[in-house]
Amino acid sequence: MKHNIYSKLCVLAVVIFVITFAAPVYAQKSKKLTLEEAIQMGLKNSGQLKIANAKVDEAIASAHEAWNNHLPDAKVSGSYLRLDNPNVDLKVKLGSSGSGGSAPAIKVNQAAYGILNASVPVFSGFRIKYGVESAKYLEQAARLDANNNKEEVTLNLINAYNNLYKAKKSVDLVKENLAREQQRVNDFSNLEKNGLLARNDLLKAQLQQSNIELSLLDAENNLKITCVNMDLMIGLPEDTQLIPDSAGLQSSGDAGSLVQWEQTAAQNRKDISALSFREKAAATSIKSVKGEYYPGLAVTGGYIAADVPNLLTITNALNVGIGLQYNIGSKWKTGAKVDHAIAKLHEIMATEGILSDQIRLEINQSYENYLLSERKIDVYAKAVEQANENYRITKNKFDNNLVTTTDLLEADVAQLQAQLNYTFSRADAAVAYKKLQQTAGVLSK
Repeated sequence: MKHNIYSKLCVLAVVIFVITFAAPVYAQKSKKLTLEEAIQMGLKNSGQLKIANAKVDEAIASAHEAWNNHLPDAKVSGSYLRLDNPNVDLKVKLGSSGSGGSAPAIKVNQAAYGILNASVPVFSGFRIKYGVESAKYLEQAARLDANNNKEEVTLNLINAYNNLYKAKKSVDLVKENLAREQQRVNDFSNLEKNGLLARNDLLKAQLQQSNIELSLLDAENNLKITCVNMDLMIGLPEDTQLIPDSAGLQSSGDAGSLVQWEQTAAQNRKDISALSFREKAAATSIKSVKGEYYPGLAVTGGYIAADVPNLLTITNALNVGIGLQYNIGSKWKTGAKVDHAIAKLHEIMATEGILSDQIRLEINQSYENYLLSERKIDVYAKAVEQANENYRITKNKFDNNLVTTTDLLEADVAQLQAQLNYTFSRADAAVAYKKLQQTAGVLSK
């Protein structure tokens, strides 16, 4: 009876230990992830896009700030003063209290007043108009920058997903090859025990198995790192095991012609459009700066109230008028500002030319890389057929003692390498096409 109780307690302790300490190991989650899901989650989690969107909000606020210059300015001021018996000398004589008597002395020891001033700009040398126009151009440029960043982030997510897929595929293929090597070692061991195989040939097979085991360790380590990287990019816990779907990386598009891609880039590249808006903003800024040559005209109005006990009280003192302001110094100071604005415009125009050449170069590189990746698929497909046939023939010759073990193992390695190359080439071709789309500015479409 005591023995049964002791056994139950031991089982219970083991169960508690497993639940407490082993459960976190099995709590590791796995998730099947498609390419589209990775892109959507990555765009939502991207810090780079959050910064770009914040810059868009900043540009919108700047445009609103520029437009607010149309609104009137209003200032209110007021004071309460304590006075130390000042001497009050009124130029307007007060009537005497009696014949021949002098006016009573005025004692003032405090005063209070309030002033309200308002002005509405009527003409400011077009500075407000062109300031608003320039701010709107910069707002459009910020939005285009955000879209351009979205394309770059999307391509980075595709590259990360491709690395994850290739790492997972490497592990799978190496495991298949390792299983075959393990079976070969078992077969060679039986042959060696029966005296049908030299000990040296068995050692070669065992060495081949060890090398593949090392390759598997490297492949699994690479898979863990790429998985963590992907988790962080899409906002998942870094211990989430991701299972990529090969469907998103097995198809590519029509290469078309180089001229077509260059035309597409000229029409759709967001950075070109953003720079064009910045050029317009710089040109408008020149007009705004030149507005300082002109005077400013505004409608003004105000209200004044004051109370000085024993002396005076002012109420309902309204005033309306037209104010004219002109800074004479602008005649010799504004010229330098105009030169600076013109230099800024020339800088943007030069940058636009450099960017145009750079985009044409990127289109050529991406186009040629895509064509190369497509040709590699055909070459690697033939290599797989050749490697399979070579292994089959070598295996038959080995079974008939016509080739050495080294030849068989080399054929096996060549077959594995050919399979890896072909698998990777198909994924790389899909990514190369995505890169071509991103270079042309149509990846998001």
